Amino acid sequence: MKLTRGQILRLAMFIGIDAVVLCVVLPVVLVLHHRSSIVAISEIDHAAVGIVLGAKVKADGTPSDILRDRLLTAIDIYRAGSVDKILVSGDDGQVEYDEVNAMRVYLLAANVDPDDIFLDHAGFDTYDSMIRAQEVFGVTKAIIVTQEYHLPRALYLANAFGIDAQGVAADRQNYLGILRYKARELLADMKAVFDVTFHSAPHFLGDSIDITGDGRVTWDEGR
Repeated sequence: MKLTRGQILRLAMFIGIDAVVLCVVLPVVLVLHHRSSIVAISEIDHAAVGIVLGAKVKADGTPSDILRDRLLTAIDIYRAGSVDKILVSGDDGQVEYDEVNAMRVYLLAANVDPDDIFLDHAGFDTYDSMIRAQEVFGVTKAIIVTQEYHLPRALYLANAFGIDAQGVAADRQNYLGILRYKARELLADMKAVFDVTFHSAPHFLGDSIDITGDGRVTWDEGR
């Protein structure tokens, strides 16, 4: 049967709508479903570890506003006894840029016990942070600390790797460029679902580390 030009255009439109639903709407719905696991500090179920996701570090090596607020929130839940250990996961792939040691220094200055600070040097993105939390550090239950816009994706990925997770929002102020971050999250949601569906490999895994032990085994030598 020969299709008319109008029929071809309508068919293409329907195919295009299906593609948008499959590639855009479905991933966002899957991710946003996990908003229900975002809780207030007073509502946290105790977990062995709080996971602080990395963010930009300034040129002087100190945390950006977004990262500092994540650390302050992690300190709050640690002091409240809601977590026993803190796992900081970020980018430490360049000599001149180091998120995890910036976080370690900040936590130490806040009198977090050195034994309780674990460093994941290869948390290059949220997907890597979550798969490594489970496969390298053996995390099965965690409190994830990041800003609210980022939490649904982090919780989706944690759940995908079998981590029973709750999220605590670290929003303590208005952030410069936050609208850009929120817009980018749409693409990040799509990538997260793609990575989980097709079992993307993380950049690195490595030997198992006992998250209930001494966190200093994960520190750079001499630090």
